[in-house]
Amino acid sequence: MAKVISTLFISADGVAEIDPDWHFPYFDENMGRAVGEDYDAADVLLIGRETYDSFAGAWPERETAGGEDASFAKQLGDVRKVVVSRQSLEFSWRNSELIEGDLVGAVTALKADAGIRGILIPGSISVVQQLLAAGLVDELRLLVHPVAARKGRKLFDEGDSPYHLSVTATEVFPTGVIRVIYAPGPAPAKAGYDEIKDQVPAGE
Repeated sequence: MAKVISTLFISADGVAEIDPDWHFPYFDENMGRAVGEDYDAADVLLIGRETYDSFAGAWPERETAGGEDASFAKQLGDVRKVVVSRQSLEFSWRNSELIEGDLVGAVTALKADAGIRGILIPGSISVVQQLLAAGLVDELRLLVHPVAARKGRKLFDEGDSPYHLSVTATEVFPTGVIRVIYAPGPAPAKAGYDEIKDQVPAGE
């Protein structure tokens, strides 16, 4: 079964709506390597309409220009791109298609496709939120920037139940960015003060 992976740049206070002013100063070769690892694991990119428009407005031209980022631009062009949109779209970027049916059903079918090993969701906050709620995200790969953005859309919206996560990997970059990979985890056993009071500092 294919793994659904969300990859996001995020601020220390949980904002996943990128502002170039706080994002690009922290982008270095370590972050580039991490991003490359995420994309190398994907056979399919699952992206929302806004993210698609942003990508399609930049990466095909970068591929044609043949600059330092042309090989990555070609990788993005070559990969299958499934776009989540309520509107019909005409695609100019190769290997792009509109999602068929409702999001949860379509992603469930993609996960069950034996020919797909990885489905990567870059950005696309609303898509990630819906799939988290449906229990379809296998990994959250977050690049946490050492900045409190204080404004912008956050990854985790309000809901009735918490998402319990297990940390599967961490890495700290020289810039202060922390790469954290989470997987869904079990809820811890219920506890109150009586259960933890023996861990409270004893004092002097």
